[in-house]
Amino acid sequence: MGQLRRASELRQVELTDAALRLVATRGIAALTTRSLAAEVGLSSGAIFRHFASLEALLEAVVARVEAVLESTYPAADLPPVERLRRFVVARSTAVGSQLGILRLVLSEQFLLALPRRGSDRLTACVQRSRAFVLACLREGQRSGELRAELPAETLAPIVMGTVQMLALSPLRARRREAEARRVVDSLFALLGSPVVARSSSRKRSP
Repeated sequence: MGQLRRASELRQVELTDAALRLVATRGIAALTTRSLAAEVGLSSGAIFRHFASLEALLEAVVARVEAVLESTYPAADLPPVERLRRFVVARSTAVGSQLGILRLVLSEQFLLALPRRGSDRLTACVQRSRAFVLACLREGQRSGELRAELPAETLAPIVMGTVQMLALSPLRARRREAEARRVVDSLFALLGSPVVARSSSRKRSP
């Protein structure tokens, strides 16, 4: 019984990931039981052995998005700038591997096409991401690691835009992650406090 349940859970993940691929490449309007069945090589009827309805499938897709996004938040006890660094790399790498996530959370049209509860949950994901970035920026400014002369609200879109740009990179996952680290180094060189930078420079001088 346990093996059957595990097999069903794996199939559900496969189906939700396939649904996200369809959303990424053809839009949410193309997500039907027939197109999903063709994507994974099943019959349309077989889909309903794992999901009672298309709405149930969409709810599972939302849950999958939540799980992927949740996995990109670093440990809360890390310093704020390190938390933000890890978040940018992890989020851009994860979303880059599932571009349907980006289309779902950023497109108002896609959000409206979802059941209301699913749309609200994805909106909450976006709000939590923004709140996380803002909190890290503000903590970094208070600690003197980040520039304090620019409001965190002004810097947050730059950070989130960097995540989106990196996610859209055509590179494969491992190379995308390496690229993300290089871009993040440059980003924080720009956001870093000039006082900290000068202090670090003096320490490196002979």
